[in-house]
Amino acid sequence: MPQFDWTPQGVHLAFRHDEDRPLRVTRFVGRGADACLGDDVPLVEVLAVGSGHTLSNDRLVQTSIGAALRYRSHDEPAADTLVVHLGTEGTTPAVEVDVTLRAVDGAVRCVSTVRNAGAEAVLLTSVTSWASGLGRDAGAERPLLPSDWSLIEGVNDWLGEGRWTTRPLRGVLLPELHEELTGHTPRSAVTRTAAGTWSTGGHLPVAGLTAPGLTWLWEVEHNGPWRWEVGEHVSDCYVAVSGPTDRDHQWSVSLEPGDTFTTVPATVALGRDLPTAAAAMAAARRRNRLPHAENTVPTIVFNDYMNTLDGDPTTDKLLPLVAAAGRVGVDTFCIDAGWYSDTADWWDTVGAWEPSRTRFPNGLREVVEAIRDAGMTPGLWLEPEVVGVGSPVADRLPPEAFLQRRGHRVEEHDRYHLDLRHPAARAHLDAVVDRLVAEFGIGFFKLDYNIDGGPGTDRATDSVGAGLLEHNRAHLTWLEGVLARHPDLVLENCASGAMRADPAVLARTQLQSTSDQQDPLLYPPIAASASLSVLPEQAANWAYPQPDLSDEQNVFTLVTGLAGRFYLSGHLDGMTDDQTARVREAVDAARSLHRDLTDAEPSWPLGLPGWTDRWVAAARHTPSRTVVSVWDRGDGPDETVLHFPTLAGHACSVSTIFPRDLPGWQAAWDADTGTLSVRTTVTTPTARTFSLTPTAPSA
Repeated sequence: MPQFDWTPQGVHLAFRHDEDRPLRVTRFVGRGADACLGDDVPLVEVLAVGSGHTLSNDRLVQTSIGAALRYRSHDEPAADTLVVHLGTEGTTPAVEVDVTLRAVDGAVRCVSTVRNAGAEAVLLTSVTSWASGLGRDAGAERPLLPSDWSLIEGVNDWLGEGRWTTRPLRGVLLPELHEELTGHTPRSAVTRTAAGTWSTGGHLPVAGLTAPGLTWLWEVEHNGPWRWEVGEHVSDCYVAVSGPTDRDHQWSVSLEPGDTFTTVPATVALGRDLPTAAAAMAAARRRNRLPHAENTVPTIVFNDYMNTLDGDPTTDKLLPLVAAAGRVGVDTFCIDAGWYSDTADWWDTVGAWEPSRTRFPNGLREVVEAIRDAGMTPGLWLEPEVVGVGSPVADRLPPEAFLQRRGHRVEEHDRYHLDLRHPAARAHLDAVVDRLVAEFGIGFFKLDYNIDGGPGTDRATDSVGAGLLEHNRAHLTWLEGVLARHPDLVLENCASGAMRADPAVLARTQLQSTSDQQDPLLYPPIAASASLSVLPEQAANWAYPQPDLSDEQNVFTLVTGLAGRFYLSGHLDGMTDDQTARVREAVDAARSLHRDLTDAEPSWPLGLPGWTDRWVAAARHTPSRTVVSVWDRGDGPDETVLHFPTLAGHACSVSTIFPRDLPGWQAAWDADTGTLSVRTTVTTPTARTFSLTPTAPSA
């Protein structure tokens, strides 16, 4: 049987190829999971004008070119890397595809590069980054059916990020059709896409499927349009992922003879359950990140925006906040939106990024020096990719420096969108960043992104979608260039809450604001679920304590911050000594917790949170302990049971990390079942952060 195995550390993939069939993945061994896959899904699927599907459908799979690709060879240029070489034989168009796979402990990152090996141009309209069956547990007695699988998917909205659901695949998503009576496979699939430049402004590029003994997770690493789909095939369910396509995103690329196109990367992880698959995905994300000091020692940021200055900073408002933030011990003070405008209505004038003279009568330097004197790094908010229609920069830059459609600049919500393929656009942004760093010693930028630029640009490109992909890639290169010139600079990815919180941007920035949600009661499910799509050390959850809140209400929002990377706001300057001491306690707790954030693996001891759940919990596991944040939002039973299967059979000491000076909840550990029962004893809403430390196996 023509096959070969790839066994880098932490992963085992088996491939099969035949003279008359394309290459397929037939086995995937991940974290505690061994999947035997169906034998009918080619590793790569390609659509081109003039070469469509083998069966008419709107799926990524069953493509004529994918069916015609044949294995030629493979090599391993590094211990963790496999390159498989494929090519069509005796067909039109003649293409070659190199698939590059890189492994990291239970996950595989993959890209496909298509080369036109013929004499005529080829117009590509879709290329997958990964395609495979889902398979069955190798140790199971029977194959898995579509009815065994459940789809795990998330949806973002402004103020409503990270709303995850787990639903049976069979039923509403994939009805039973008895397609075997027709001799054909189904023609549809569960399909999710992102259009435009908000890559996570709706459905998320991170999703998964779970069945007894197996859980798949995948993510598309792209800061623009993408597509993933799940469906039924001949002998197995399948998953296929890609970047932009012609059908979904007006994307097509013409390859002249010898030209190549490389897909956006995708990562696929396999575990025995959701926590082990999420741990494998977290390991892959850490491997993909640009090197930075913040990757191992995350710092603590105060930002003046959320429920505080709301984009209206002045010297008089900032100086008391700076002093208060310094007293509680944060590392960075970020001045948020508005610092560049002499008026309150600045939306359509942004782009020059010069400090206001009316907001700062003695200059912005006065505030920056106060920040530095208080022992903190100064930071500023920027929305670099947009230029307001009323900004002088709109006329200063050439028209070609903006996204265009038929010679007209794309406009959305009174902003034009820069096209970072153009050197003038990049030079403008480089000059802004370099000037602010040099003039004010800025060490932190919060990079916001509040408009969706639409499907792309038709200037100097094969298609609107191709122009957007080129811009997206230029944006990533620009971020890399900023950090290459300023390696100590810290970049926060905000993107209107989390409308562009995708793996590609997160690999190049140091933290991600998880929401713009201003109601502390609504934030816990966002904070708890964030680490399924964002690394725990990057998931900046806002804590915004206030002088007029009760002790328990302030603890509630501070625990939200402690659930990931602590990100502080609030009117600290108006607090009593006792309130300030509690915020300082939370900052100290966060600093201690940050030491092991970068090794943490997430889990959800109450399951992924529902938007209206009374009880919400998020845990993270390290070799020495488990930290769990628990919120009780009221209106229901005052007790719940949290499940920690990996700790079953171990005696654990349970301690409250935060707060230490308020009445404690009742908490009881059951070593036999690996469960923690907690009961609230105070007025809701209330929250606590606990530590579970194994002491010894139970007798």
